[in-house]
Amino acid sequence: MSRGILGRKVGMTQIFAEDGKVVPVTVVQAGPCIVLQKKTEASDGYNAIQVGFDEIRESLVTKPKLGHFKKAGIKALRYVREFKTIEVDAYEIGQEIKADIFAVGDKVDVVGTSKGKGFTGMHKRHGSRRGPMGHGSKYHHRTGSMGAKGPARVFKGRNLPGRKGGERVTVQNLDVVRVDSDRNIILIRGCVPGAKKSLLIINQAVKAQ
Repeated sequence: MSRGILGRKVGMTQIFAEDGKVVPVTVVQAGPCIVLQKKTEASDGYNAIQVGFDEIRESLVTKPKLGHFKKAGIKALRYVREFKTIEVDAYEIGQEIKADIFAVGDKVDVVGTSKGKGFTGMHKRHGSRRGPMGHGSKYHHRTGSMGAKGPARVFKGRNLPGRKGGERVTVQNLDVVRVDSDRNIILIRGCVPGAKKSLLIINQAVKAQ
């Protein structure tokens, strides 16, 4: 059975392990999430649960989504996501999923949206090296060859300037260091993608299933 929860990135800090070593951790406000819908192989073609997170005003929600929330008998929520699971019957509509679904020592995969850097040059975007800085070089900060002359076009996949960041990123096999079930806080070893207060999707690690 795959476990998962939605959360919000609070920030980073450090804690001391039992052996006295400093451990860098990311603080995540995980849940509580509400089960909105159960999807089964018979009705939808796959098994999953749909959950919502972060309560908001009804005026900020479109009418179709508001009707979906009222059908489930819960208040409007900002984020709605799905988690595939075999044991759909283990959940009920309106059930709360809290941070205690994970324990210390669990391995998790964290999905987030990386920080947007805007339009950047090739060197910052792809980490390429600059040209010689001598005055006679005349090739200090250019993008390099565009490829063959014959096709008279730029081939797909060429490293060029453009938009950097703001992409979906997954960091796998991170350790859960501490779980505060009373405040729904999870401390995850290392860094995870995204800015502070951004949405995170925390799944049981694929290798741990």
